[in-house]
Amino acid sequence: MTIQVTKVTTPDDLREFCGLPLRLHPRSLYVPVPERCIRAWYAGNGHQRRYGPVDLYLARDGAGRPVGRISLHRHSALDARVGRAVQLFGLTEFADRLPGGGDPAKELFDLAEQAGAVSGCDLLLGPVAGSPDEAPGVLTSGFERRGFSGGGWSPPYAVDAYERHRFTRRWPGRTWICEDLDDPGRLPPEKAFRFDDRRLARERLAVHQGRGRALRAVLPQLREILNASARELEQRTELSAEDFAVRARELGRVLDDRLLLWLTRAGEPVAFVLAVPEAPPRAGGGCGRGGPFGPFGPLGGLWRRPGPGGHGEQAALMAAATLPQWQRQGYQTLLARELYRNLAAAGYRVLRGHRVPEGDAAAEAVYRGMGGRPLHGTTLYQRGLR
Repeated sequence: MTIQVTKVTTPDDLREFCGLPLRLHPRSLYVPVPERCIRAWYAGNGHQRRYGPVDLYLARDGAGRPVGRISLHRHSALDARVGRAVQLFGLTEFADRLPGGGDPAKELFDLAEQAGAVSGCDLLLGPVAGSPDEAPGVLTSGFERRGFSGGGWSPPYAVDAYERHRFTRRWPGRTWICEDLDDPGRLPPEKAFRFDDRRLARERLAVHQGRGRALRAVLPQLREILNASARELEQRTELSAEDFAVRARELGRVLDDRLLLWLTRAGEPVAFVLAVPEAPPRAGGGCGRGGPFGPFGPLGGLWRRPGPGGHGEQAALMAAATLPQWQRQGYQTLLARELYRNLAAAGYRVLRGHRVPEGDAAAEAVYRGMGGRPLHGTTLYQRGLR
């Protein structure tokens, strides 16, 4: 069967591009990437524009029906990080092999390889959003469990497709889930996360939560903490002031003040943790209601900001970071304790955790302390071009 891949150039193409995943995947499992994010990439006015265009493509079968999609872009900060020219791809969805031998995945991957060769790249990497630290990745286990907001679900045949077409796994990890956080019979926060409160006065420590002018004043310092904490992680790229400003504005629309906590030592911020309300399982039934993926965004139109006393039942942990010189001091344990306390007090029943790199025990500790368990295995895929 002939499969044709063409660039998205019309409103009808874009509508088909956005609607394809929910034609391919169960609505109870797949949560779409927010349509407004895709439209921003298509229009060239999203935060990714500073690194170059994001091109969208649709694959159609012989009858003209959409059977796959992919986005292609570059990211100079990632190139510098890994020391190679990388062709990134994302928003990648495809039907399984079609009757008559058609293979949508092959056509999409061949297109990505051609684009990479033309731009002088020697590595193909994805699926990502803007950069790998925003990527939901490809599921390798847990297929029967709902994905995260932002498209963090893929069918079992996707693994076979990537590996059949010479991709190898890179940066494998796991997502996490903590349930029944409001159960009064659970281990209390002070026992789940042990921290000697006598240290608060001795080390001049104070925990703050995000609101108003205090939050606006501290946001640039939180960006510095996030960037500093990521410098040893290959898959993380620094968040520019411009990108951070965009995401901070998005954050203001979805933030529950009780779920952004930062720690000061002698008045200076040294660590923070951020979770945001997540839409319930079926709220993403149409393209355009999506949510967060990766540290600090993009957050999209995930969930409206709670009113007084209002909240959702689920939250997603977006970021946790400590300045390198203050790591391994138990400061994230203290923040995790207070986050756990706030989640339960506000009536959140579930905390989900986006992809944690395999073997990162420190990042897993917050979920284990709340009685969590791994939800999905996940990985990015790479293929050499030279």
